[in-house]
Amino acid sequence: MTASPDSTAPASLWRHRDFRRYLTGQTASVAGSSITSMALPVLAVLELDATTGQVAWLAFLGQLPPALLALHAGALADRHSKRRQMISGDLVSAAALATVPLAAALSVLTLTQLMVVAAVQGAAGVLHDAAAISLLPKLVERSLIQRSNSRIGSLFAIAATGGSNVGAALTALLGPARALLGDVASYLLSAWCTARIQTRETSPARVQKRRLRAEIVEGLRYVHGDQRLRVLTWVNATTSLALAVLNTLWALYLLRVLEMSATVFGVVLGVGALGAAVGALAAPALARVYGPGPMMVGALALTPLTQLPLLLASPGLGWEITIGGALFLQLACAGAAGTTQRSISWGTSVLSHSMSLWTVNGAHAVRR
Repeated sequence: MTASPDSTAPASLWRHRDFRRYLTGQTASVAGSSITSMALPVLAVLELDATTGQVAWLAFLGQLPPALLALHAGALADRHSKRRQMISGDLVSAAALATVPLAAALSVLTLTQLMVVAAVQGAAGVLHDAAAISLLPKLVERSLIQRSNSRIGSLFAIAATGGSNVGAALTALLGPARALLGDVASYLLSAWCTARIQTRETSPARVQKRRLRAEIVEGLRYVHGDQRLRVLTWVNATTSLALAVLNTLWALYLLRVLEMSATVFGVVLGVGALGAAVGALAAPALARVYGPGPMMVGALALTPLTQLPLLLASPGLGWEITIGGALFLQLACAGAAGTTQRSISWGTSVLSHSMSLWTVNGAHAVRR
């Protein structure tokens, strides 16, 4: 089944009730995750005085579950209810994250707890994301996929901008631990919106009789056999590995070495997320003018140049503005390339989408 009855009218995506519910829940969740992306490093570095090694472990444990579980999550989404998988991921993430402000209120919060929460959120998030990626083609007609994908990318980036700025405000008003309650609320809203989606799901009977490992192997073979997906997977793997190394200590460097305040840190993240929105909105036009391949190559070529200010920066307002501008350009490139990539690969099996999840870095991707 490819679309609900409500999605048959071609006039506007906004007339698709299930698409609106899907988009509302996912957008709220992205905004909430941006609050956590801003508040959690502040909590670890400034409140709990984490060492470099501890910050690295916190980032590593957050990124490990997607690397280990993405293919399994995709296979599970192929054979079970995608909505139930999304709702389960949201509720587990909300419950895990809610323990942080509770522990902080009781003065028992530790870095060990933050690491456990990061790992649980990473595992629940990849389960949610694998199902969410494969659910969209069930909600709208195939002819509307590219348009809906572009709008999703831009709205997610705008939500991330707002979430980072709200996170900065909540951190200033309530402290970083209580600011995380904003993300808890976003998970609950996402689960509620997903539960209200009415499109029926059908799973092929053959999938139910096959072993999970066989399903994963078939997905890997499918990706390997498709030149476009194979190239995109290797591009994702290499760029995500580089960004994972950078982002492991990025927050520590800005907050401690460059002496950014929590508010400025949140604003810088918000400016970067705005760049992702601009890139996602510009992607269709850029792809038409230059072609999808050259456009993505250009975006990848510009990305390393955006890291140069980090090598030269020192504390001060001028460098804070420069770093914000560089992050804006970096995520504009990521938004344009990511939107085009999803448009190319959409319509393949959920396992092929999971190859992208497998290699996506957790810090600045449109993510959980």
